[in-house]
Amino acid sequence: MARRITLFALFSASIALGAVLPAAAQGNSVAELAGKTHIHGLAFDRADPSSVLIATHHGLMKAAPDGTVTPVSESRDDFMGFVPHPADSKVLFASGHPQGGGNLGFIKSTDSGKSWAKIAPGVDGPVDFHQLAVSPSNPDVLYGAYGAIQTSRDGGKTWAIAGDAPAKLIDLAVSPSNPDVVYAATEDGLMVSRDGAGSWQQPILAGVPVTTVELPPVGTIYAFAPGRGLLRATETAPTFERLAEGPDPAGYILHLAMDHQAPARMVAVTGTGAIVVSRDGGANWTVLGGN
Repeated sequence: MARRITLFALFSASIALGAVLPAAAQGNSVAELAGKTHIHGLAFDRADPSSVLIATHHGLMKAAPDGTVTPVSESRDDFMGFVPHPADSKVLFASGHPQGGGNLGFIKSTDSGKSWAKIAPGVDGPVDFHQLAVSPSNPDVLYGAYGAIQTSRDGGKTWAIAGDAPAKLIDLAVSPSNPDVVYAATEDGLMVSRDGAGSWQQPILAGVPVTTVELPPVGTIYAFAPGRGLLRATETAPTFERLAEGPDPAGYILHLAMDHQAPARMVAVTGTGAIVVSRDGGANWTVLGGN
């Protein structure tokens, strides 16, 4: 129990860290970024898979393969719950906080992150979805956590309460085969819902905190558990095997994203804020922009 409480405290503190940082968060390199802002989400740029999109407390950034970081737009809003559209490279979804304070509600970009528009306030909003997931098979279906789990079936225009969120929720992901199957990474393990987040079954990975979960189109489940490393299972046989220690074996990773066109390529953020990449399915990792 002590380790789970410590992990939750570290995770909460890392979210709060960005609130005290200066607005001029963008740096010249990924290495500088960790000292200037907090990273809330990652994605390979579908229009340019060699680059990585980085959702931060001070706007959306793009990192080139050499680690050079540039802002995507002039917005310095706090992008939380960042997730790309599964097929359209120009469409991105997010939530979070305006630069001046408050909540953004559910927002969307149709020009690869250069500009953003508020699509809906959400239930009891404007919401601040810290966790946001989109169905790979039906992009009109989204799930967001704001107290309870909210869901949209029309691309984010309207939202409804789906059900209670699992305790100490950290991450959400949707099955690529069924938009009603949702996975939740929590401090108590990896939970699954088969009724659109209306209810949650017993953990399919129990007894350990799970800090992130990701499912590529083939239906493989990737999860990271501190002390156990990067784990993999299939949806049809959810018995997890250990792939590797992971990029931060002594700590944890907060975000994991995959290149869905080449699932062996992964990018992650460690507990220390380092952005690391793997080209062999998570067996080995290097710092983005490093040699």
